[in-house]
Amino acid sequence: MGEATSGIVLVAAGYLSGSVPYGYLLTRLWAGVDVRRVGSGNIGATNAARAGGKALGGVVLVLDVLKAVVPVLVARRLLADSPHADLWVTLVAVVAFVGHLFPVWLRFRGGKGVATGLGVFLVLAPWAALAGLLAYAVLYAITRISSLGSLAGTAVCCLGAFAWHGLRSPIPWAGLAISLLVVWRHRENIRRLVRGEERNMRV
Repeated sequence: MGEATSGIVLVAAGYLSGSVPYGYLLTRLWAGVDVRRVGSGNIGATNAARAGGKALGGVVLVLDVLKAVVPVLVARRLLADSPHADLWVTLVAVVAFVGHLFPVWLRFRGGKGVATGLGVFLVLAPWAALAGLLAYAVLYAITRISSLGSLAGTAVCCLGAFAWHGLRSPIPWAGLAISLLVVWRHRENIRRLVRGEERNMRV
């Protein structure tokens, strides 16, 4: 199998991995509710925690991270000797992230992408991911507002990827695209933050 064929297969597999709606599936199984009808309506870990408790939210978080980590690691391994391996691996990462945002199984209505984006950064720019996690943890500890921590952590991840890899690598540019999509998916949260109406996890 040639590089292009292998790359296309891995990209398709990356999308399918990213598109598995763990928040929706596990909330149905665990709590017997449709997470899309609870809280923010998002299928991600924060809303899953609202619907079924912190343990469920933690499980969803891990799975949403892994659904990006696994296809990217597989692509990196299988394409290790290919001349355009970095480009293909980065593309697999972006498509796995897009799969979470637009899952075919839920009529392309998915989550906000924070955990899956973190999975991408953990593989492609691990130091940037750790810095982003620290930024999230600090802001969340202070405000108890998950969206604010997520936006700050995403920005730090993006900047860290550029600092670590430079402008010539495809990785930070993929990180920028992911970051912009995360911000776009949080546009309602941003409006509420500006108005001082964003809910925190104390309520």
